[in-house]
Amino acid sequence: MKESDPASQGSSNPARISTPVVPRQLKWHGQLAAWLVHRTLIGIAFSLRLRYQPNAAADALMLERPVIFSIWHDRLALALPGYRRMVQGRRPNRRMAALVSASKDGALVARILEHFSAVPIRGSTSRRGSQALRELVAQAKVGHDLAITPDGPRGPRHQVQPGVIALAQLTGYPIVPANYELHGKVCLRSWDRFQIPLPLARWFVRVGNPVYVPEDANEAQRESLRQELERRMLDLVPNDVPPLERKRRPRRPL
Repeated sequence: MKESDPASQGSSNPARISTPVVPRQLKWHGQLAAWLVHRTLIGIAFSLRLRYQPNAAADALMLERPVIFSIWHDRLALALPGYRRMVQGRRPNRRMAALVSASKDGALVARILEHFSAVPIRGSTSRRGSQALRELVAQAKVGHDLAITPDGPRGPRHQVQPGVIALAQLTGYPIVPANYELHGKVCLRSWDRFQIPLPLARWFVRVGNPVYVPEDANEAQRESLRQELERRMLDLVPNDVPPLERKRRPRRPL
């Protein structure tokens, strides 16, 4: 007997109940890996030769009030050590909440953030997006800084997605573009060319002119501000280009 098409059953077919997306959690070995990464990052960051090169207006603003920090996905390795040095070192009571993917890899990043005393908010454009946005707004209401990688979690590399603009419009927070340049690093062969700092490298940290999103901004204004934020982030490291792929040597004929 042929089964009937559920769409043809009308109201007699019970509505499908969507279940909430539960972020992946770490097992014991993941917890250990997160602790090791955290301790390694602290050790490497301590060894780096730091030069802080802020925009004066942005530096004064981020010390005066909470903001949204916008940093590229490939710069995540030193984002939290940088926040500790540049913000918490001068404002010890400040705390950050950061958007992290709900995936398995995101679970590792979330645990590392917790070791840095940051609040991970799990979600992305494809999973838990609306719930994560509400949770970020709730963190803003208690006065926490917010952090987003606007090209994450899957790219395209160094292209700002609309989510950070929407968050700024909902919270009233200004967006502070942040970037850094490493003279001494390893670039992975991932979609974002993720950068891993080498010990004793020179570390140039830069923050750019803030971007403000009006509460009543329309779609055209949001798009214009998205493009402006992208431009300001790219301008912080003008010569930042993805490393060239290694060319495979042609096989010798047998």
